[in-house]
Amino acid sequence: MVRKLIPAVLFSLAVALVVAQPVHEATRGELLYATHCVTCHDAEVHWRDRKRVSDWASLRAEVARWQEMSSLGWNGEEIDEVSRYLQAVYYRNVKPE
Repeated sequence: MVRKLIPAVLFSLAVALVVAQPVHEATRGELLYATHCVTCHDAEVHWRDRKRVSDWASLRAEVARWQEMSSLGWNGEEIDEVSRYLQAVYYRNVKPE
């Protein structure tokens, strides 16, 4: 009898563990970056020695420049959102204005 209950108990525990995990809700900036930028810009591009980003203005300018080069047509809000995402993940020493 106990042997028959083991699969059901294990399944219930697995479901409980999956349900208990917090869900990461991606920001719009993260989604835009993942959709349009990550193909060419992996994490290494943000950690290289010759970074062009030193402050918020230069971070935002780089996002604007690359979206322009890629003909993405992002508006100012989308550029800000991607810039905030990059700041949170890669450029923590840069403070948004």
